[in-house]
Amino acid sequence: MRLQMSEIRARAAAFSENFKDAARERGETQTFYNAFFECFGVNLRQVATYEARVRNLPKDKQGFIDLLWPGTLIVEQKSAGRDLRAASNQALDYFDWLPEEQRPRYILTCDFQRWQLVDLDTGQEWAFRLSELKDNVEAFTFILGVQPRLYRQQSPANVKASQLMGQLHEALSATDYGGHDLEVLLVRLLFILFADDTRIFNNKDQFFDLIERRTAADGSDTGRWLGDLFEVLNTPADKRQSTLDADLAEFPYINGRLFEERIRPVTFDNAMRGILIEACEFDWGEVSPAIFGGLFESVIDKVTRRKQGAHYTPEDAILRLIGPLFLDELQAEFARCKSLRSGKDEALARLHDRLARSTFLDPACGAGNFLVVTYRELRELEREIIKERFARAGGVQQVSDVAKLSRINVDQFFGIEIDEFPARIAEVALWMTDHIANTRLGEDFGVSVPRIPLVASPGIHHGDALEIDWNDVLPAERCSYVLGNPPFVGAKNQSPLQRAQVRRIANLGGSGGTLDYVAAWFLKAGEYVREGNASIAFVSTNSITQGEQVAQLWPTLFHKKRLEIAFAHRTFAWPGKANVHCVIVGLAKAGSEPSEKRLFSYIGGKGTPLETLHDWLTAYLFAASNEQRFVLVSKAKRPLAATGKLEIGSKPVDGGYLIFEPNERATALAAEPNLANWLQPFVGAEEYLNGSQRWIAALQDCPSNIVRSSAVLRRRLADVKSWREGKLVSKRQDGDDDIKVRGATARSLAATPTQFHITVIPKNSFLLVPRVTSERREWAAIGWIDPPSIPSDSTTLLQNASMYDFALLTSAMHMAWLRQIGGRLKSDYRYSIGLVYNTFPWPDASPAQRKAIEARAQAVLDARALPKNSTSTLADLYDPNTMPAELRKAHRDLDMAVDKLYRAKAFGSDRERVEHLFPLYEALVNPVSAAPRENRRTNQRIARTNKLPK
Repeated sequence: MRLQMSEIRARAAAFSENFKDAARERGETQTFYNAFFECFGVNLRQVATYEARVRNLPKDKQGFIDLLWPGTLIVEQKSAGRDLRAASNQALDYFDWLPEEQRPRYILTCDFQRWQLVDLDTGQEWAFRLSELKDNVEAFTFILGVQPRLYRQQSPANVKASQLMGQLHEALSATDYGGHDLEVLLVRLLFILFADDTRIFNNKDQFFDLIERRTAADGSDTGRWLGDLFEVLNTPADKRQSTLDADLAEFPYINGRLFEERIRPVTFDNAMRGILIEACEFDWGEVSPAIFGGLFESVIDKVTRRKQGAHYTPEDAILRLIGPLFLDELQAEFARCKSLRSGKDEALARLHDRLARSTFLDPACGAGNFLVVTYRELRELEREIIKERFARAGGVQQVSDVAKLSRINVDQFFGIEIDEFPARIAEVALWMTDHIANTRLGEDFGVSVPRIPLVASPGIHHGDALEIDWNDVLPAERCSYVLGNPPFVGAKNQSPLQRAQVRRIANLGGSGGTLDYVAAWFLKAGEYVREGNASIAFVSTNSITQGEQVAQLWPTLFHKKRLEIAFAHRTFAWPGKANVHCVIVGLAKAGSEPSEKRLFSYIGGKGTPLETLHDWLTAYLFAASNEQRFVLVSKAKRPLAATGKLEIGSKPVDGGYLIFEPNERATALAAEPNLANWLQPFVGAEEYLNGSQRWIAALQDCPSNIVRSSAVLRRRLADVKSWREGKLVSKRQDGDDDIKVRGATARSLAATPTQFHITVIPKNSFLLVPRVTSERREWAAIGWIDPPSIPSDSTTLLQNASMYDFALLTSAMHMAWLRQIGGRLKSDYRYSIGLVYNTFPWPDASPAQRKAIEARAQAVLDARALPKNSTSTLADLYDPNTMPAELRKAHRDLDMAVDKLYRAKAFGSDRERVEHLFPLYEALVNPVSAAPRENRRTNQRIARTNKLPK
């Protein structure tokens, strides 16, 4: 009976392992090829001979072919490392001098480790190493009497293949074939394409061959063939009709679930058939989550995906999470077990038991990327454990039933996904990964591992994770790990339903806070693990670890949910297409957290992170003492340190009608020159940084007769009044400062169109600080502005500021506080008065120190004012790629001087700076608990003495 290809591949894998050290032509060739032919179940002596003499050679030559199968194969064998080109020429010489009836179709040249096979009829060539034989056995099906198919040049599986499936989705949708039926169809095709390239089917490219050869070129019968194939894949072989088409009968039974549902018949056309054939031409054998994530993004409507905040997770980000969550510990335990001199097998068995008991829940699983990578890594670790337990000299023991050795299965993996299509993708992806893992395990032991029909199923639940009880998917007491990448949707971009969900789960009252949508998953996970002992790790936007969200989210996680941060990745740039900045946070139940917390930090958010170990981590993802780990920065209404008051610039709320562009101002002054005194420079962040100009009609003190006599002003003020009346219930919100315009305020503004909503018109020079600064800038570009310029609400200003104020606010120390404590606008830093400026711990400085600092600050201004920089804007000067060397040096000199005000030892990073500032902040808000231990009793006594009577 002819062997199945799966058995042949398993035998080929064992052959490669057994002969991995073969090298000598003399003495090993016959043993080598006897064993090779046995991979195919063929006795070589019945078909071929060794050392076949070639007659009719020129008189001065004689030769012996290493192996000759007349009419089929010449083998020219060399010792390891020899020139195979010379061997190929020698084989071709033998070919020419053989009788016509003995000339073979195939020539194989080999040095044991390198193989080159040529089909002389088609010109097709195969070149591979011994270790890759199992992946190339189809090239040798002529040994079985089957001519190999002429394979097309196939590209590795990649996102383009996913895009082709997306094109097919769009093409079918355009013909009104959509919804649930289309999603089921595409998931089935995805599985079939994978099965076609990984030999789940009996022969490689079996499906490809069926579509290409048996369906009509116009695609008219493609849908019918697919329907018949689905029926066959759902029917056990012994229950199929005897009259079934022979090509369909070759396909195996898969299971009674993946193909059991009846869906509407589908009709293809020529273009759709072409897309399907093009998808068949890709190699789907290399299962990568990026493929399915790419398919997910290609197929799901982009608008829907953006509203849901869904981004498929690249493998790189998944590995960053599952490593510290569990995988690193398991691999370290495996290494320890291997090193044992006694009790090794028992220790490995216990580790194997742990893997078999572990369960995983991804409550926002999408296309299943987290689950797929986790399953793949666990199966790989299990494979190494099994090999170690069954190791013998030179290889592994032969085991009668390898399938029983694997104790990890897809039914240990659970997910929740709001969209049906990616939920189904997740199921299929796990089955695919299971098949590859089974194949690799079988290859190790030289036997075929049964793969189909599929029996175990992953527990992927289609539903809204924020509306269902996760215990209905996986009871919490059975869950080992909760992990994933919940949706990224900021507070302002949430739908009414999403906003309501966050408010309900966070239970913050009032407006519900400004929590990102992802925060709801952290809160719900914290509630879920109360009944068990599962660990949690999510990828998240970094918004939950900076800005005002920290004080809204983390007290609940720390105190109500009783969680501790076990590990974290600080801000890094998302490795996928989405332009977001992320963190990874791992949480454990209080009392179950590791003694050492792992922290991964990045330079510029990119590259390989630096890992450090700490006793405790704060919600801002830096180290802290036991007493300080729960300290959170909240908005302060006034500066906590002895500094001046920072205020927001003027906010006209005018619809733009009080603002004049340069050409509008020139036109107005040409008609009415007397308006020059009332049109003042209006300086926002754009004008300040990039040198552009705008003017605003500042009419607060303008005499009424001038306003009445001006046609320009009358027209503009009428427009302002009308615009404000139309905005009576505007709910505009400006970031951290929560400046809202609505109700009575709007009505009063409409009644007085000459007035601003916020009026700040400095009489003296003032220090201007843009409210948003680019993440690319190492230092925020701040500086002085002179009247009559009026600052806009895109800036903040410090009136009566000193050079010392300028020095501190532009220093690396203050920038570190801004980056860590401030919020973000996309990826740029948002400068909040209440959260950043008012909470910043200013240092103590003697008059001499202040004087030295001010001298360094003046050097910064002098560097900006150099003649060569006269035509450069501040945006030019502070661009990291174009910043002048003397300006950079001046800033760094200033940074060193400011740093020394805080401590003598130099700071190595912004993280160190913030870690130093945090105890100082705690001392400002809670001087008793933040005081050094030796001073606390004194402070408590003072506090009691100063306590007012009730």
